[in-house]
Amino acid sequence: MDRLEPRELEYFVAVAEELHFGRAAQRLGIAQPPLSRAISRLERRLGVRLLARTSRHVELTAPGRVFLDECRSLLRGHDLAVRRTQQAAQPGRLVVAVRPGAGAGLLADLIRAYEGIEPEFIFTSDGVMAVRDGTADIALLCLGTDDLSGFRTLAVAEERPLALLPRDHPLACRRAVTTRQLSNDPAYQLCPPSSLDEILDRVALGRLVTVVGDAVAERLTPGVVGIPVTDLPATTLALGWLEDSPRAEVAAFTRAARRLALVPASA
Repeated sequence: MDRLEPRELEYFVAVAEELHFGRAAQRLGIAQPPLSRAISRLERRLGVRLLARTSRHVELTAPGRVFLDECRSLLRGHDLAVRRTQQAAQPGRLVVAVRPGAGAGLLADLIRAYEGIEPEFIFTSDGVMAVRDGTADIALLCLGTDDLSGFRTLAVAEERPLALLPRDHPLACRRAVTTRQLSNDPAYQLCPPSSLDEILDRVALGRLVTVVGDAVAERLTPGVVGIPVTDLPATTLALGWLEDSPRAEVAAFTRAARRLALVPASA
């Protein structure tokens, strides 16, 4: 059998996700008849029935579900190859994925210690995925919460959980709170995908209640109160990057972290 083309994989993924040939054709920007023919041709080439379809209904067969997972993986790999190639043509660029509200002071120290070009930052609750898909070169992660297979890590700090509340919030006068108490507030949200400045603004306006690392305490604005959270453990922050990363900028950034003596020399 000839090697499948990315276009064939994209056609199948669209149909498998939409479970409707008309919507899939519209999503792909093609007519429905050629799409139907392409899927039938794909099934003949594979010798496997991928879709069970009638005039009114389309569903994946068991082999079709397996093939969908494989297609998604192959297409992600294709996109990653493109992004990594483009990154290689931009020497000196370093993108760091950061969980909102984590390691704010630490990152400022790292930027000062890093001797390369100033890093770019993206704020996301899934730094691991950002590194895996090539969106970021390195991420500031919370150890113990993600699958880090294929990653190298460098522990850099420990933070205790701190609830951020508007100053006039009913819980703002307490010495400590629990996540159960916080979750009673409709504004409670864990790991909002925003920068720290935006998080603080939203809390001050009464639009958000959340939990961050206690290093944020020194950056609280007058309208925001930080209260320790008693039923969450301390979090170990670590820099994480792919084991096979060829980027010299990643190596320089991690060397800067070691020079700051944020971790034992043996780490």
